[in-house]
Amino acid sequence: MTATATKTLEATLAPPTTGKEQRLERTVATYRRALSDAFESGADTQTAVNNVVTPYDLSGHAKNALKSYVPKLRKTYNASEIKDDHPVRFTNQGWNIDHSDERTYEFCWRVPQAGRGNAFWIPLRINPEQESLWFDLLDESATVGEFRLQQNRTNWVLHVTVEYEVAEPETPDDPTRIGFDIGESKLLTGCACQNDAPIQPYIYDGARARALRKEMYTTLKRLQERDAAEWRIDERFDHYQNALTDIVEKASREAVEYAASFEDPVIVLEDLSYIRENLDYGKYMNRRLHSWAFARLTDRIEDKALESGIPVKFVNPRYTSQTCHSCGHIGRRGSQAEFKCTNLECWVTEYQADINAAANIAGRVDPWGESVPWELERDDSPQDGSRCDTATGHRTPSRQSRQTTLAAFES
Repeated sequence: MTATATKTLEATLAPPTTGKEQRLERTVATYRRALSDAFESGADTQTAVNNVVTPYDLSGHAKNALKSYVPKLRKTYNASEIKDDHPVRFTNQGWNIDHSDERTYEFCWRVPQAGRGNAFWIPLRINPEQESLWFDLLDESATVGEFRLQQNRTNWVLHVTVEYEVAEPETPDDPTRIGFDIGESKLLTGCACQNDAPIQPYIYDGARARALRKEMYTTLKRLQERDAAEWRIDERFDHYQNALTDIVEKASREAVEYAASFEDPVIVLEDLSYIRENLDYGKYMNRRLHSWAFARLTDRIEDKALESGIPVKFVNPRYTSQTCHSCGHIGRRGSQAEFKCTNLECWVTEYQADINAAANIAGRVDPWGESVPWELERDDSPQDGSRCDTATGHRTPSRQSRQTTLAAFES
Protein backbone atom coordinates (compact mmCIF):
# COMPACT_ATOMS: atom_id res chain seq x y z
CA MET A 1 0.00 0.00 0.00
CA THR A 2 1.07 3.57 -0.57
CA ALA A 3 0.45 6.81 1.27
CA THR A 4 0.60 10.42 0.11
CA ALA A 5 3.26 12.64 1.62
CA THR A 6 3.32 16.42 1.31
CA LYS A 7 6.35 18.67 1.26
CA THR A 8 6.99 22.31 0.42
CA LEU A 9 9.88 22.88 -1.97
CA GLU A 10 11.73 26.16 -1.80
CA ALA A 11 13.77 27.80 -4.53
CA THR A 12 15.37 31.21 -4.83
CA LEU A 13 15.00 33.00 -8.13
CA ALA A 14 18.29 33.81 -9.82
CA PRO A 15 18.87 37.59 -9.88
CA PRO A 16 16.45 38.79 -12.60
CA THR A 17 17.20 41.32 -15.27
CA THR A 18 15.85 44.84 -14.74
CA GLY A 19 12.93 44.21 -17.09
CA LYS A 20 11.94 40.90 -15.48
CA GLU A 21 12.22 42.33 -11.98
CA GLN A 22 9.90 45.16 -12.92
CA ARG A 23 7.35 42.64 -14.20
CA LEU A 24 7.69 40.60 -11.00
CA GLU A 25 7.19 43.71 -8.87
CA ARG A 26 4.17 44.73 -10.95
CA THR A 27 2.66 41.24 -10.49
CA VAL A 28 3.13 41.39 -6.72
CA ALA A 29 1.74 44.93 -6.39
CA THR A 30 -1.29 44.14 -8.54
CA TYR A 31 -1.99 40.91 -6.68
CA ARG A 32 -1.87 42.62 -3.29
CA ARG A 33 -4.22 45.39 -4.41
CA ALA A 34 -6.67 42.80 -5.70
CA LEU A 35 -6.39 40.81 -2.47
CA SER A 36 -6.92 43.93 -0.34
CA ASP A 37 -9.92 45.11 -2.38
CA ALA A 38 -11.55 41.68 -2.36
CA PHE A 39 -11.07 41.33 1.40
CA GLU A 40 -12.24 44.86 2.22
CA SER A 41 -15.33 44.38 0.03
CA GLY A 42 -16.55 41.68 2.42
CA ALA A 43 -16.65 39.05 -0.34
CA ASP A 44 -16.94 35.58 1.20
CA THR A 45 -17.75 33.43 -1.83
CA GLN A 46 -15.76 32.61 -4.94
CA THR A 47 -18.33 34.35 -7.12
CA ALA A 48 -18.19 37.53 -5.05
CA VAL A 49 -14.38 37.55 -5.10
CA ASN A 50 -14.39 36.94 -8.85
CA ASN A 51 -16.52 40.04 -9.38
CA VAL A 52 -13.90 42.13 -7.55
CA VAL A 53 -10.69 40.72 -9.07
CA THR A 54 -11.79 40.29 -12.69
CA PRO A 55 -10.65 43.78 -13.81
CA TYR A 56 -7.13 43.36 -12.45
CA ASP A 57 -4.24 42.68 -14.80
CA LEU A 58 -3.39 39.26 -13.36
CA SER A 59 -3.11 35.78 -14.81
CA GLY A 60 -6.15 33.55 -14.42
CA HIS A 61 -4.09 31.27 -12.16
CA ALA A 62 -3.54 34.10 -9.67
CA LYS A 63 -7.19 35.17 -9.82
CA ASN A 64 -8.39 31.61 -9.24
CA ALA A 65 -6.10 31.35 -6.21
CA LEU A 66 -7.62 34.56 -4.85
CA LYS A 67 -11.14 33.21 -5.35
CA SER A 68 -10.26 30.25 -3.15
CA TYR A 69 -8.11 32.10 -0.60
CA VAL A 70 -10.19 35.18 0.28
CA PRO A 71 -13.25 33.23 1.52
CA LYS A 72 -10.91 31.11 3.70
CA LEU A 73 -9.51 34.25 5.31
CA ARG A 74 -12.95 35.04 6.67
CA LYS A 75 -14.56 31.65 7.20
CA THR A 76 -11.59 29.52 8.25
CA TYR A 77 -9.07 31.94 9.74
CA ASN A 78 -11.57 34.54 11.05
CA ALA A 79 -9.24 37.29 9.84
CA SER A 80 -10.21 40.86 10.65
CA GLU A 81 -7.34 42.37 8.67
CA ILE A 82 -4.62 41.23 6.30
CA LYS A 83 -0.90 41.86 6.17
CA ASP A 84 0.70 43.88 3.42
CA ASP A 85 3.32 41.30 2.49
CA HIS A 86 1.19 38.40 1.26
CA PRO A 87 2.91 36.18 -1.32
CA VAL A 88 1.37 35.85 -4.77
CA ARG A 89 -0.55 32.58 -4.93
CA PHE A 90 -1.11 30.58 -8.12
CA THR A 91 -3.23 27.49 -8.70
CA ASN A 92 -1.45 24.39 -9.93
CA GLN A 93 -2.86 24.74 -13.45
CA GLY A 94 -0.32 27.49 -14.03
CA TRP A 95 2.69 25.37 -13.06
CA ASN A 96 5.44 24.95 -15.66
CA ILE A 97 9.15 24.23 -15.24
CA ASP A 98 11.95 23.25 -17.57
CA HIS A 99 15.27 21.49 -17.03
CA SER A 100 18.59 21.37 -18.83
CA ASP A 101 21.93 20.27 -17.38
CA GLU A 102 23.66 22.56 -19.86
CA ARG A 103 22.58 25.68 -17.93
CA THR A 104 24.25 27.21 -14.88
CA TYR A 105 20.86 26.99 -13.14
CA GLU A 106 19.42 23.74 -14.47
CA PHE A 107 15.79 24.42 -13.52
CA CYS A 108 13.74 27.32 -14.88
CA TRP A 109 10.25 28.44 -13.89
CA ARG A 110 7.70 29.97 -16.25
CA VAL A 111 6.18 32.95 -14.42
CA PRO A 112 2.41 33.23 -15.15
CA GLN A 113 1.36 36.58 -16.57
CA ALA A 114 -1.87 38.11 -17.80
CA GLY A 115 -2.49 37.83 -21.54
CA ARG A 116 -1.45 35.25 -24.10
CA GLY A 117 2.28 34.94 -24.69
CA ASN A 118 3.32 37.28 -21.86
CA ALA A 119 4.67 34.63 -19.45
CA PHE A 120 8.44 34.55 -19.08
CA TRP A 121 11.10 32.14 -17.84
CA ILE A 122 13.44 32.72 -14.92
CA PRO A 123 16.19 30.42 -13.51
CA LEU A 124 15.85 28.82 -10.07
CA ARG A 125 18.38 28.10 -7.36
CA ILE A 126 17.02 24.91 -5.79
CA ASN A 127 17.92 23.14 -2.57
CA PRO A 128 20.17 20.20 -3.61
CA GLU A 129 18.53 18.02 -0.94
CA GLN A 130 15.18 18.48 -2.71
CA GLU A 131 16.48 17.84 -6.22
CA SER A 132 14.83 14.43 -6.59
CA LEU A 133 11.37 15.92 -6.00
CA TRP A 134 12.01 18.61 -8.65
CA PHE A 135 12.73 15.81 -11.11
CA ASP A 136 9.59 14.02 -9.93
CA LEU A 137 7.63 17.16 -10.85
CA LEU A 138 9.19 17.09 -14.30
CA ASP A 139 8.14 13.51 -15.04
CA GLU A 140 4.81 14.01 -13.22
CA SER A 141 5.43 11.25 -10.68
CA ALA A 142 4.75 13.93 -8.07
CA THR A 143 1.80 16.32 -8.09
CA VAL A 144 2.18 20.05 -7.62
CA GLY A 145 -0.34 21.92 -5.51
CA GLU A 146 -0.57 25.65 -4.97
CA PHE A 147 2.66 27.60 -5.48
CA ARG A 148 3.59 31.01 -4.09
CA LEU A 149 5.96 33.81 -5.05
CA GLN A 150 7.35 35.87 -2.16
CA GLN A 151 9.21 39.14 -2.52
CA ASN A 152 11.84 39.72 0.15
CA ARG A 153 14.09 42.71 0.58
CA THR A 154 17.06 41.11 -1.17
CA ASN A 155 15.66 38.24 -3.21
CA TRP A 156 12.63 36.42 -4.62
CA VAL A 157 11.55 33.03 -3.26
CA LEU A 158 9.28 30.41 -4.80
CA HIS A 159 7.44 27.92 -2.55
CA VAL A 160 5.86 24.87 -4.17
CA THR A 161 3.58 22.39 -2.41
CA VAL A 162 4.26 18.87 -3.66
CA GLU A 163 2.37 15.63 -3.07
CA TYR A 164 4.13 12.35 -3.76
CA GLU A 165 3.59 8.70 -2.99
CA VAL A 166 5.61 6.72 -0.50
CA ALA A 167 5.23 3.16 0.70
CA GLU A 168 2.85 3.15 3.67
CA PRO A 169 4.71 1.75 6.67
CA GLU A 170 3.33 -1.49 8.08
CA THR A 171 2.89 -1.84 11.82
CA PRO A 172 5.18 -4.59 13.15
CA ASP A 173 3.69 -7.52 15.06
CA ASP A 174 5.63 -6.64 18.20
CA PRO A 175 6.49 -2.96 17.85
CA THR A 176 8.52 -0.69 20.06
CA ARG A 177 6.01 2.04 20.92
CA ILE A 178 7.52 5.51 21.17
CA GLY A 179 5.36 8.28 22.60
CA PHE A 180 6.05 11.99 22.15
CA ASP A 181 4.75 14.70 24.46
CA ILE A 182 4.75 18.28 23.15
CA GLY A 183 4.80 21.07 25.71
CA GLU A 184 6.24 24.36 26.87
CA SER A 185 8.84 23.45 29.50
CA LYS A 186 10.24 20.75 27.25
CA LEU A 187 9.31 21.36 23.65
CA LEU A 188 9.41 17.66 22.82
CA THR A 189 9.82 14.63 25.06
CA GLY A 190 10.07 11.11 23.67
CA CYS A 191 9.92 7.83 25.52
CA ALA A 192 10.22 4.32 24.12
CA CYS A 193 8.32 1.52 25.84
CA GLN A 194 9.48 -2.09 25.81
CA ASN A 195 7.83 -4.78 27.93
CA ASP A 196 5.53 -2.02 29.22
CA ALA A 197 8.47 -0.15 30.77
CA PRO A 198 9.90 3.21 29.59
CA ILE A 199 13.50 3.18 28.40
CA GLN A 200 16.06 5.69 27.11
CA PRO A 201 13.95 8.87 27.13
CA TYR A 202 14.71 11.75 24.78
CA ILE A 203 14.19 15.44 25.60
CA TYR A 204 14.37 18.46 23.29
CA ASP A 205 14.40 21.51 25.51
CA GLY A 206 11.97 24.35 24.77
CA ALA A 207 13.96 27.16 26.40
CA ARG A 208 15.37 28.51 23.15
CA ALA A 209 11.96 28.60 21.48
CA ARG A 210 10.38 30.32 24.50
CA ALA A 211 13.17 32.89 24.61
CA LEU A 212 12.79 33.60 20.90
CA ARG A 213 9.04 34.12 21.20
CA LYS A 214 9.47 36.44 24.18
CA GLU A 215 12.23 38.37 22.43
CA MET A 216 10.15 38.61 19.26
CA TYR A 217 7.16 40.01 21.16
CA THR A 218 9.30 42.58 23.01
CA THR A 219 11.31 43.64 19.96
CA LEU A 220 8.35 44.06 17.63
CA LYS A 221 6.41 45.99 20.27
CA ARG A 222 9.29 48.41 20.78
CA LEU A 223 9.76 48.90 17.04
CA GLN A 224 6.07 49.70 16.64
CA GLU A 225 6.14 52.14 19.59
CA ARG A 226 9.06 53.93 17.94
CA ASP A 227 7.27 54.09 14.58
CA ALA A 228 10.04 52.11 12.92
CA ALA A 229 9.94 51.59 9.18
CA GLU A 230 7.63 48.78 8.10
CA TRP A 231 10.42 46.96 6.29
CA ARG A 232 12.46 46.84 9.51
CA ILE A 233 9.55 45.37 11.47
CA ASP A 234 8.94 42.78 8.73
CA GLU A 235 12.63 41.95 8.65
CA ARG A 236 12.75 41.21 12.40
CA PHE A 237 9.51 39.23 12.27
CA ASP A 238 10.89 37.07 9.44
CA HIS A 239 14.10 36.59 11.41
CA TYR A 240 12.28 35.19 14.43
CA GLN A 241 9.89 33.08 12.39
CA ASN A 242 12.78 31.52 10.48
CA ALA A 243 14.58 30.79 13.74
CA LEU A 244 11.48 29.10 15.17
CA THR A 245 11.02 27.11 11.97
CA ASP A 246 14.59 25.88 12.28
CA ILE A 247 13.85 24.68 15.82
CA VAL A 248 10.76 22.79 14.68
CA GLU A 249 12.70 21.19 11.83
CA LYS A 250 15.58 20.17 14.08
CA ALA A 251 13.32 18.82 16.83
CA SER A 252 11.21 16.77 14.39
CA ARG A 253 14.32 15.40 12.66
CA GLU A 254 15.90 14.37 15.96
CA ALA A 255 12.62 12.81 17.11
CA VAL A 256 12.44 10.53 14.07
CA GLU A 257 16.14 9.67 14.38
CA TYR A 258 15.51 8.76 18.02
CA ALA A 259 12.60 6.51 17.03
CA ALA A 260 14.63 4.89 14.27
CA SER A 261 17.29 3.87 16.80
CA PHE A 262 14.89 1.22 18.18
CA GLU A 263 13.89 -2.04 16.55
CA ASP A 264 10.46 -2.05 14.85
CA PRO A 265 9.44 1.45 16.02
CA VAL A 266 5.92 2.89 15.99
CA ILE A 267 5.61 6.60 16.77
CA VAL A 268 2.63 7.58 18.93
CA LEU A 269 1.46 11.22 18.92
CA GLU A 270 -1.31 13.16 20.59
CA ASP A 271 -4.50 13.68 18.60
CA LEU A 272 -4.58 17.47 18.30
CA SER A 273 -8.37 17.63 18.09
CA TYR A 274 -8.50 16.52 21.72
CA ILE A 275 -5.88 19.08 22.73
CA ARG A 276 -7.77 21.97 21.15
CA GLU A 277 -11.10 20.87 22.62
CA ASN A 278 -9.81 20.44 26.15
CA LEU A 279 -7.58 23.48 26.62
CA ASP A 280 -9.17 25.34 29.52
CA TYR A 281 -6.53 26.91 31.71
CA GLY A 282 -7.74 30.50 31.62
CA LYS A 283 -7.19 33.14 28.95
CA TYR A 284 -3.50 33.74 29.69
CA MET A 285 -2.42 30.09 29.70
CA ASN A 286 -4.64 29.19 26.75
CA ARG A 287 -3.03 31.97 24.72
CA ARG A 288 0.43 30.68 25.58
CA LEU A 289 -0.43 27.07 24.79
CA HIS A 290 -2.15 27.97 21.54
CA SER A 291 0.90 29.99 20.56
CA TRP A 292 2.98 26.83 20.47
CA ALA A 293 3.03 25.25 17.06
CA PHE A 294 1.49 21.93 18.17
CA ALA A 295 0.16 21.12 14.72
CA ARG A 296 3.31 22.32 13.00
CA LEU A 297 5.63 20.10 15.03
CA THR A 298 3.28 17.12 14.88
CA ASP A 299 2.94 17.41 11.10
CA ARG A 300 6.70 17.58 10.60
CA ILE A 301 7.25 14.49 12.75
CA GLU A 302 4.56 12.63 10.82
CA ASP A 303 6.01 13.68 7.45
CA LYS A 304 9.56 12.71 8.37
CA ALA A 305 8.41 9.42 9.89
CA LEU A 306 6.54 8.57 6.70
CA GLU A 307 9.66 9.24 4.64
CA SER A 308 11.66 7.01 7.00
CA GLY A 309 9.14 4.17 6.83
CA ILE A 310 8.04 4.45 10.47
CA PRO A 311 4.30 4.04 11.24
CA VAL A 312 2.57 6.84 13.16
CA LYS A 313 -0.48 6.43 15.42
CA PHE A 314 -2.58 9.06 17.19
CA VAL A 315 -4.20 8.75 20.62
CA ASN A 316 -6.28 10.76 23.06
CA PRO A 317 -3.87 12.69 25.32
CA ARG A 318 -6.38 13.26 28.12
CA TYR A 319 -4.82 12.91 31.59
CA THR A 320 -1.47 11.74 30.21
CA SER A 321 0.37 14.25 32.41
CA GLN A 322 -1.64 13.34 35.53
CA THR A 323 -1.67 9.55 35.26
CA CYS A 324 1.09 7.29 36.53
CA HIS A 325 2.53 5.33 33.63
CA SER A 326 3.24 2.35 35.88
CA CYS A 327 0.06 1.78 37.92
CA GLY A 328 -2.48 3.93 36.06
CA HIS A 329 -3.55 5.95 39.10
CA ILE A 330 -4.19 9.68 38.91
CA GLY A 331 -1.33 11.47 40.66
CA ARG A 332 -0.14 15.05 41.09
CA ARG A 333 2.01 17.26 38.97
CA GLY A 334 3.62 19.22 41.78
CA SER A 335 5.71 21.36 39.44
CA GLN A 336 6.02 21.76 35.70
CA ALA A 337 8.72 19.09 35.62
CA GLU A 338 7.71 16.70 38.42
CA PHE A 339 5.02 14.03 38.65
CA LYS A 340 4.12 12.36 41.95
CA CYS A 341 2.18 9.11 42.12
CA THR A 342 -0.34 8.98 44.98
CA ASN A 343 -0.66 5.17 44.95
CA LEU A 344 1.24 3.96 48.03
CA GLU A 345 1.60 0.49 46.53
CA CYS A 346 3.29 1.77 43.37
CA TRP A 347 7.07 1.86 43.09
CA VAL A 348 6.89 5.29 41.44
CA THR A 349 7.12 8.18 43.89
CA GLU A 350 8.60 10.99 41.80
CA TYR A 351 9.08 10.95 38.04
CA GLN A 352 10.04 13.45 35.37
CA ALA A 353 6.59 14.68 34.32
CA ASP A 354 7.10 14.96 30.57
CA ILE A 355 8.66 11.51 30.34
CA ASN A 356 5.73 10.14 32.33
CA ALA A 357 3.33 11.76 29.86
CA ALA A 358 5.26 10.42 26.86
CA ALA A 359 5.20 6.92 28.35
CA ASN A 360 1.41 7.19 28.82
CA ILE A 361 1.00 8.33 25.21
CA ALA A 362 3.02 5.33 24.03
CA GLY A 363 0.92 3.06 26.23
CA ARG A 364 -2.32 4.09 24.57
CA VAL A 365 -1.59 2.03 21.51
CA ASP A 366 -2.68 -1.58 21.86
CA PRO A 367 -0.53 -4.59 20.87
CA TRP A 368 -1.91 -4.44 17.32
CA GLY A 369 -0.83 -0.83 16.92
CA GLU A 370 -4.35 0.57 16.96
CA SER A 371 -5.29 3.84 18.65
CA VAL A 372 -8.10 3.39 21.17
CA PRO A 373 -10.24 5.69 23.34
CA TRP A 374 -9.45 6.21 26.99
CA GLU A 375 -11.82 6.53 29.90
CA LEU A 376 -10.98 7.40 33.50
CA GLU A 377 -11.03 4.51 36.00
CA ARG A 378 -11.96 1.89 33.40
CA ASP A 379 -10.49 -1.60 33.61
CA ASP A 380 -10.13 -3.21 30.20
CA SER A 381 -7.72 -5.95 31.20
CA PRO A 382 -8.55 -9.44 29.87
CA GLN A 383 -10.29 -11.72 32.36
CA ASP A 384 -7.61 -14.39 31.97
CA GLY A 385 -4.91 -11.99 33.08
CA SER A 386 -3.11 -12.09 29.76
CA ARG A 387 -1.53 -9.06 28.07
CA CYS A 388 -3.93 -6.11 27.91
CA ASP A 389 -5.65 -5.48 24.61
CA THR A 390 -6.44 -1.79 25.03
CA ALA A 391 -4.64 1.32 26.05
CA THR A 392 -6.01 1.33 29.56
CA GLY A 393 -5.64 -2.20 30.77
CA HIS A 394 -3.64 -3.18 33.84
CA ARG A 395 0.15 -2.98 33.57
CA THR A 396 2.43 -5.03 35.78
CA PRO A 397 4.70 -2.61 37.67
CA SER A 398 8.29 -2.68 36.52
CA ARG A 399 10.68 -4.64 38.73
CA GLN A 400 13.21 -1.87 38.27
CA SER A 401 12.62 0.61 41.08
CA ARG A 402 14.87 3.36 39.71
CA GLN A 403 13.30 6.80 39.95
CA THR A 404 13.49 9.14 36.97
CA THR A 405 13.70 12.68 38.31
CA LEU A 406 14.27 16.03 36.71
CA ALA A 407 17.86 16.29 37.88
CA ALA A 408 18.86 13.32 35.77
CA PHE A 409 17.91 15.14 32.57
CA GLU A 410 18.81 18.75 33.25
CA SER A 411 21.95 19.96 31.55
